[in-house]
Amino acid sequence: MFACWLIGTLLFAACGNPATTTAPTQLAPTTAPPEPATSVPGFTSQSSGQTTASGFECPEPQPKMTVTSKSVDLLVWTEYIPQDIIDCFELVYGVKVNRDEFSSAEEMYAKLSTGGANYDVAHISDNVAVPSIRQGLLQKLDKSKLSILAGFDPHYLNLPFDPGNLYTLPYEAGSDAIAVNTDKVKNVPQSWADLWKPEYAGRIVSIDDSRAIIGLTLLTLGKDVNTKDSQVLAEAKLQLAGLVKNIKVFDSDSPKSELIGGDADLGIVFSGEAALAQRQMPSLQYIYPTEGAILWMDTYAIPANAPHMDAAYAWLNYSMQPDLFWLMLRDFPYTNPSQAALDFAKNSQLKIKDADGNETTPAALYQTYMSSPITNAPAEALQNGHRIEDVGDALPLYDQLWVEVKGNQ
Repeated sequence: MFACWLIGTLLFAACGNPATTTAPTQLAPTTAPPEPATSVPGFTSQSSGQTTASGFECPEPQPKMTVTSKSVDLLVWTEYIPQDIIDCFELVYGVKVNRDEFSSAEEMYAKLSTGGANYDVAHISDNVAVPSIRQGLLQKLDKSKLSILAGFDPHYLNLPFDPGNLYTLPYEAGSDAIAVNTDKVKNVPQSWADLWKPEYAGRIVSIDDSRAIIGLTLLTLGKDVNTKDSQVLAEAKLQLAGLVKNIKVFDSDSPKSELIGGDADLGIVFSGEAALAQRQMPSLQYIYPTEGAILWMDTYAIPANAPHMDAAYAWLNYSMQPDLFWLMLRDFPYTNPSQAALDFAKNSQLKIKDADGNETTPAALYQTYMSSPITNAPAEALQNGHRIEDVGDALPLYDQLWVEVKGNQ
């Protein structure tokens, strides 16, 4: 995990300020044309003349790359790419976007290990980047084909899991912490250890993420989230069994749904899910535990034997183009590493609508993004945060622990 404030800020310091997630209002774009210009140096948004089913006018790719492939195959997290981005890519390039989705970094690694030749682009979480590179599952990026590199905040580049970004590009960052419906929970937990209390039994929804959940359990014991000590892990196994008894359901796809629907009153959730839930539930609070939140970063990479290389590079450049990638603030509010996309949103008065039909703008979304303690995490939360790292040969110990404890739920 993040062992120091500096590395914590590297993953969360969007726009010079540490950020974690967006709490903007959910939107569905109208047919208003894209902004003619942005403050990003050398970038001027231009319309492609194509419009998605939602009414969003697709910007022209800059540059528009030559693509002869008919499809691009993605291995990606569930609920993590705005539909308008997918639709725009298909419209402007005439290339079909196929998605194979996963719900945990471990599931992704297993799929990539067995079927990597079928994918052109993959979401790679920081904790599995090192073994993915070590096992030869990813290929080195041709940076001459990645015009978007110039738009990234340098704080998100050259991180320890991929020095020099030889294999990965930053996608989104975030945290795992505690979401609480304060209308239902009067004694709001302040620590991971609080979740073991009997009063929360059967009221918790949790992400289905073995390393994160074992990691937070280790924190309650005062241990390293990346320990390789089998005796410490045996102690964590006994401790985790108590938490599992309090968890009603594991759900990494959409843990916010249980909170919004009233099926759970508390959650161990991704920051973006908390932000989305808070849009519909103002009573929801996001608590950074006293032991420290789990901090992470997701990236894009090209598998070693990607069959559609032209479409892969076109997808990376276009999907993270400033006048498209700001859509993450609307749909999937995590920390956005693209300074160019944030600058575009900050200065854009493009007329769009939220889920309730209310008119808003990317600039309004940006302001919400910066003002929310979920999306713009306090410095103390980052300083106290921990990052899951590759544990090498000790990984089977974690896997066995998880299977045995969760199997007894």
